Amino acid sequence: MTGPPTSSPASPEPLVVAIDGPAGTGKSTAARRLARRLGIPYLDTGAMYRAVALAVLDRGADPDDLDAVRDVAERAEVGLHGREDGDFEVLLDGEPVEPRIRAPRVGEAASKVSVLPEVRQRMVTLQRACAERFGGVLEGRDVGTRVFPETAHKFFVTARPEVRHRRRWAELREQGREVELDAVVREMRERDERDSTRADSPLTLDGSYLEVDTSDLTIDEVVERMARAVRG
Repeated sequence: MTGPPTSSPASPEPLVVAIDGPAGTGKSTAARRLARRLGIPYLDTGAMYRAVALAVLDRGADPDDLDAVRDVAERAEVGLHGREDGDFEVLLDGEPVEPRIRAPRVGEAASKVSVLPEVRQRMVTLQRACAERFGGVLEGRDVGTRVFPETAHKFFVTARPEVRHRRRWAELREQGREVELDAVVREMRERDERDSTRADSPLTLDGSYLEVDTSDLTIDEVVERMARAVRG
């Protein structure tokens, strides 16, 4: 894998904020805005697993065939590049992969690819290397339990199931996808099950997190609550 960005760190003790939680809670938008508010980079750790999944699909491998996934993952070069806006951009074999990794089939495959311990270890190593040098708001599903369990700033973002389902459904419709709400509910339940039951680094809420339920909050209210907690 390629290494972290080459620009100089802004602080000898970079600030690291972990934001975990399931899909449909608004955590990605909140994480991006919080990073801007705090003046540190934003890293979507899930995008790195999506890049591996994209490599699997591009090579015609079946995401359910874990042996095939391992073979592709071992050869795929996933890296991070520092953009001019200060955030990290995910690269696959040296090339940027946005917006290809946002396709629904890539997200579904990423949930399957991410169960492999060897894939997670490679991604965690790179995530740590970047954040330890530059700081950042890292958003994903195991940042506070696996990547940076020692950080003092850990948020678990939740929302009521019906709110999450409708947010995801609306997001897909905005992308031009005509999909039934029932199908979205089914896909999200399956993904939640995989994420919470995988053997390596499952999605877990423990006492070290500050839980933020976004069901009845605006994004600005979510970011304000997080920013106040970080700044003490």
